[in-house]
Amino acid sequence: MSTLTITAADVNRLRTQTGAGMMDCKKALTEANGDFEAAVDYLRKKGQKVAANRGDRDAKEGYAIAKIAADGKSGVIFSLNCETDFVAINADFIKFAESIADSAVAHKFNDTAALLASDLNGAKIADLILDNVAKIGEKIEVGQYSTVTSEKVVAYNHPGNRIATIVSFNKNVDDQVGKDVAMQIAAMCPIALDKDSVDTTTIEREMEIAKDQVRAEGKPEDMVEKIAQGKLAKFFKENTLNNQEFIKDSKLTVAQYVAKATDGAVITGFKRVALS
Repeated sequence: MSTLTITAADVNRLRTQTGAGMMDCKKALTEANGDFEAAVDYLRKKGQKVAANRGDRDAKEGYAIAKIAADGKSGVIFSLNCETDFVAINADFIKFAESIADSAVAHKFNDTAALLASDLNGAKIADLILDNVAKIGEKIEVGQYSTVTSEKVVAYNHPGNRIATIVSFNKNVDDQVGKDVAMQIAAMCPIALDKDSVDTTTIEREMEIAKDQVRAEGKPEDMVEKIAQGKLAKFFKENTLNNQEFIKDSKLTVAQYVAKATDGAVITGFKRVALS
């Protein structure tokens, strides 16, 4: 029977991902038999405040970009991934990523496959990527790719292009309102628009963690469900965009800020791409 070995690299990876202490991370990985997701849950069940990096766990080096069409009613967001930051900040690599973004905005490709099969300067984007792989000597690929269409679409690219966001509204909101919401998404990393948009698996996972936390606090079993529901409500408030406190005015939720700034306006969707 083999014995599981938890390496220093494993511990450091979990520590970077969660912000928990090294010894806590080592114990969590040991208890979870090396399963990182299970180790994160273990830490949370023990009351650890774990950093929320759900959308960033598999991110690589590269260039993240969001760009909108001239009419402000459609846009794209994606990352061009590479292996090292040395390549990510190279002027030619950045120019290539920008040219892909321009083409995607102009043609509104529905998915990554359509984007890669499209023509750019007389060659398919997929072939141009292979040419760059041969030239640079690193793996290069299109990471997350999404398109957004609505009455108003706003893009935000955080300085350094490691985080990009795009958000859509049901009516033509002021550009500053759109930028405020897009920056909120960049900073607060919501997982969904509202609680109804959170997938069932995530909700079940959060309820299980909440119940274990409540039991660990010594609360009576007949109170566990009610208290766990309260913790779930807090989870929705902190992790869904509409319900988050607006960064610039904590007295308002993001949804309230948008409605107040533009009568009847609502957020219809958003995307966020981040590189760790």
